[in-house]
Order: sequence, then C-alpha cells, then structure tokens
Amino acid sequence: MTTEVLLIRHGASTREPLPRRGLQADPPLSPIGEREAVRVAERLRGEDIACIYHSPLQRTTQTAAPLAAVLGMTPIVEEDLREVFLGDVDGLDLRMLVADGNDDVRRALREQRWEHIPGAETHEEFAGRTRSVIERLAEKHVGSNVAVFTHGGFIGQVLAEATGSTLHAFINADNASITQLAVTPKRWTVRGFNDVSHLRDAP
Repeated sequence: MTTEVLLIRHGASTREPLPRRGLQADPPLSPIGEREAVRVAERLRGEDIACIYHSPLQRTTQTAAPLAAVLGMTPIVEEDLREVFLGDVDGLDLRMLVADGNDDVRRALREQRWEHIPGAETHEEFAGRTRSVIERLAEKHVGSNVAVFTHGGFIGQVLAEATGSTLHAFINADNASITQLAVTPKRWTVRGFNDVSHLRDAP
C-alpha cells in the first residue's frame, strides 16, 4: 500500500528579468540549473518510475524535461505542485528583504506563517493543497515510484506535515535536490531529505 514519492526541487533559476505566470513569479532555469536538471536525470534514469509530475511553473517543467526524455515519458502538469504564493514579494529574495528591514517578511519567517506577507497564500490554503495533491498522487500510484518536480516551500510543507515539525524546518531544500517520501493511507514517512550527491563535482 506504499507509494514512493521522489520530491525533486527545480534547478537554479534566473533572477532577472522576472517573468510571471499570472501574479506568481515564473523564471526559467539558469545555465547552472539546466546542468543540474541533466544530473537529476542521470541519477534517476535507473529508477523504476511510473510517472513524472511537475508544477505549471517553467523552472520545474525544464528540470523534469531531461528525465522525461531519458525515460521516454510525457510528464503531467499538476497545478497544485506550484510554489507557495508570497503576494507582494513573490519571486524576491527573502534574505535580502529581511536584511533591508522588511517587517512583514521578518514576521512571516519568525512566526512561520506566510500570510503575514500582504497578499500571500495562507498557511491553511497552502497546507491543504500540498496534502491533497500528495494524497491524490499516492492513491493513483500505489505500489509504484513517482517523480514529482516541485519547489522548496512545497517540499518544506510536505515534510512538516509528515514529521509534525515546526512549519519551516525543511524549507531550505537545495536546488535539484531529491527528497524521498513513503506514503500510505495511514502515514507519511520521510526516507531521505535534500540529497544532492549527484551534483557533487558538477561542472
């Protein structure tokens, strides 16, 4: 009754200019991110993967593409895999905003609730869609492995749900990292977090 979910964070993205999909920041991969995507494909090509999913944002689409090509699969776009929407500061560097004295971002990080940022997705909304999509994909692929290309905030929320940790304990997954989650109808178990061994010595 177990589904193995491989949560893969997108590769490094460009910072400027910052295109958008609606209100949400939607940058493409940088050249470094493109190389990281190839490394992910090389790492996972031997896995028995039943399906590839990615968010609608182009940095996950591009990260999933090399693996899909290697496996001869057509990825599926899943809207609910998108990153948490951060309202007025979506797509901006939160560390720089904190350094510049942005009180809303400071409070959001201190209290670990994104809705303190004007216009941001609430914790309840974000937690609800992350939980729903993981349950839906797991139920669809019982007994199989699925590759899910998504975002750092999304991975952090899923692992907080799985472990009962503080909400932001796992939001710092590295670009192109792989996190392993075993999902059953009764329990989510974290089997690995932030594996970047495939990126070591990358050119």
